[in-house]
Amino acid sequence: MTSTAGFDLDEFLPYRLAVAAQRVSAAFRAVYGPRHGLSVAEWRVMAHLANAGPVSVREVFARVAMDKPKVSRAASRLELAGLIEKRADPGDRRLVALSLTERGRAVMTDLVPLARAFEAGLLARLTPEERAALDAVLTKLVEAGEETGGEGAASDAL
Repeated sequence: MTSTAGFDLDEFLPYRLAVAAQRVSAAFRAVYGPRHGLSVAEWRVMAHLANAGPVSVREVFARVAMDKPKVSRAASRLELAGLIEKRADPGDRRLVALSLTERGRAVMTDLVPLARAFEAGLLARLTPEERAALDAVLTKLVEAGEETGGEGAASDAL
């Protein structure tokens, strides 16, 4: 039997990162959710599409740190709401490209200033040195996760 003596989950870095990400995402959802009724998953899909333009579900999955079924469900809800559209790839009908509709672009135009203000509020809690250190540390941790095959469902970790 493996001993758990001396193991404190609250000090385990992957757990702490997951909790921090969930809490920050929930706090941000409290800002944008009431305006447009979006879930965290829907926000992430739309934000990625706003940045990347038309992309496949697979590309969104790889970028937004959610599992494929969660991305697919979010995309289906967004399509029903008229915020994104799905188009079959002319070269391979099995592939579907997602893109924002005009309505989806309008929603993102409304939400981007909220996102920037929310981020500014978080960063205001840190000194300039802490911001630089946070950026460097997060970059290293993301790279380490990618090197060990940790792409995709990072938000579902722990």
